[in-house]
Amino acid sequence: MTYRICFVCTGNICRSPMAESVFRARSAQAGLDGLVEVDSAGTGGWHEGEPADPRTVAVLEAHDYDGAHIARQFQPSWFARLDLVIALDTGHLQALRRLAPTEQEAAKVRLLRSYDPAAGDDLDVPDPYYGGGEGFEEVLEMVEAASTGLLAAVREHVEGRAA
Repeated sequence: MTYRICFVCTGNICRSPMAESVFRARSAQAGLDGLVEVDSAGTGGWHEGEPADPRTVAVLEAHDYDGAHIARQFQPSWFARLDLVIALDTGHLQALRRLAPTEQEAAKVRLLRSYDPAAGDDLDVPDPYYGGGEGFEEVLEMVEAASTGLLAAVREHVEGRAA
């Protein structure tokens, strides 16, 4: 059975596509390719149908990640098929939990940086959209750091399903 994860930020052109690309690569490297399905979306539909921000693509490709992406808006009906919904900041977390049709589905929503023990109390991944390239590099570092813990948690679920 496939374990399904969706990363969510505001417009689905910066943070969530970056998290999607990094986590998809990490899952494949861990031998979970085919067992884990990874995608992303935005809380809003402003950029639906557009590619990722060019700065996101540049940072991803400079670090050997796939930069291909088309933005879309998260739909409440998706909760039923998803195992985990990863919010990139507390605003997204709150918005997603309000969208969830049930408390059980709202419990599927987690903050990405909650999987990074070094994050401390600051669990928001800042929005790099209005800044320069260094903000995108910072986001990538945060995503990579949190992906290690998230991968361990997902592996535990996937292996538990296979047993």
